[in-house]
Amino acid sequence: MDAATSRTIRIGNMNIGLIGLDIAINTAAAQQLTEAEAMDFLYREVKKRNYIPAAMEEQYKIALFKEYAGHLRGENSGINGLVIRIFGPGCVSCNGLQKLVIEVLAAMGIAADIEQIHDPDEIGRAGILQTPALMINNELKSCGLLPTRAEIEQWIREHRD
Repeated sequence: MDAATSRTIRIGNMNIGLIGLDIAINTAAAQQLTEAEAMDFLYREVKKRNYIPAAMEEQYKIALFKEYAGHLRGENSGINGLVIRIFGPGCVSCNGLQKLVIEVLAAMGIAADIEQIHDPDEIGRAGILQTPALMINNELKSCGLLPTRAEIEQWIREHRD
């Protein structure tokens, strides 16, 4: 059986980490469900492992179905553009990393969603063992040290396209 992993998707104006989404998508694809069946199935499966606010049910269903449709088309992820996550308790190093990332993005003329993650539980779920940590489009780039401006520029170039 597949291990449940966390995957970040866009729901409304937020990036939300969901556990077990990939397993649910693969199961739905194997069953060749109709669109309505797939939407309901994905929502039920994801809700088993994740908290979903009742007021957000429709937004989640739509976002989950978009991920599913992208999977069927062979797309890697529903994330459009760059999503940069900075993990840490809010210390000087973590704040310095965020400032450096913003400066690099501005100099390169690139837009990105930047999240600073302070919650120890979420840091742990992401597999981060040391902070500050930098993740670009769900790929961990640095952990436990402050990367150089040149390293950040290179990583952003790799993920820009």
